[in-house]
Amino acid sequence: MSLALTDLLPHPVVQAPMAGGVSVPQLAAAVSEAGGLGFLAAGYKTADGMYQEIKQLRGLTGHPFGVNVFMPQPETPDPAAVGVYAHQLAGEASWYETELGDPDSGRDDGYDAKLAVLLDDPVPVVSFHFGVPTREALDSLRRVGTFTLVTATTAEEARAVERAGADAVIAQGVEAGGHQGTHRDLPENDGSGIGLLSLVAEVRETVGIPIVAAGGIMRGSQIAAVLAAGASAAQLGTAFVAAHESGAHALHKQALTDPLYVRTELTRAFSGRPARGLVNRFLREHGPYAPAAYPDVHHLAAPLRRAAAKAGDAQGMALWAGQGHRMARELPAGQLVEVLVAELAAARTALSAGGAG
Repeated sequence: MSLALTDLLPHPVVQAPMAGGVSVPQLAAAVSEAGGLGFLAAGYKTADGMYQEIKQLRGLTGHPFGVNVFMPQPETPDPAAVGVYAHQLAGEASWYETELGDPDSGRDDGYDAKLAVLLDDPVPVVSFHFGVPTREALDSLRRVGTFTLVTATTAEEARAVERAGADAVIAQGVEAGGHQGTHRDLPENDGSGIGLLSLVAEVRETVGIPIVAAGGIMRGSQIAAVLAAGASAAQLGTAFVAAHESGAHALHKQALTDPLYVRTELTRAFSGRPARGLVNRFLREHGPYAPAAYPDVHHLAAPLRRAAAKAGDAQGMALWAGQGHRMARELPAGQLVEVLVAELAAARTALSAGGAG
């Protein structure tokens, strides 16, 4: 690991920030206490909501942690397509006895207000998703002592991250659960994502800043693989969804290893941006017709997701999961970090023994 990253986390294990209620303070604290890097997700929260969670997390751990922020999004190229999709979802609203959300509920996710809070009361680490902050923003965070990371899904995006002045880049492979952190949402690129090991190797040859590898990682042996490929640490999301402290709905946790869900798929059905989840009824029925319109579709469908969860209907929920979901383990988060670190050590020992032979 780079010296800066080594100072932040004794073990190369980063808990991915998962918006929507999964990354609660208890989860982040447990990971950080175990020597990994816990993360809060500021996405879909107000600036004050984010601040309250930071305060709560600070009361649970004195170890470093991170906060993830969503970048503001451009205007939707075809607002009429959102109206068509709303008409298609009308039956879902009727079924769940709820109203559709307002697609015009905001495009910036309170970005400026959140950044102001993070500059006024700095946290150890801030990461960004869905684009690259300005050099001014990244320099401002550096001046207050915050380490910055930005997600990239291609080598070109990683180059843009380095040019902007981020301290490290999160290389997110197509295997990752939840939203792909592409800088520009281009429908013509759907299905063209790069696998994690290839992406890490390519990014390593493209930029000089440290790399955190993300996408489908569930075991310590996989952490060893991405470290060998050139990463400084690994970021795991789905592995922590099933953790005891995770804020994920019980049905979401159960679905990860339920044989009823045979595969994952990238879909725009729930948010209007490509995100990987377990294939359920909602994804099958609406995925083919969902427009490229984030966060409009997210706002539109949010009441449906909440109503499905309240009704205990996993077939209507966004069951975000990476390709390695079947390897999920229901453990306390701290114990999971310990297991991953032990598996990593065993993998490294095996590799050394193999090399010696």
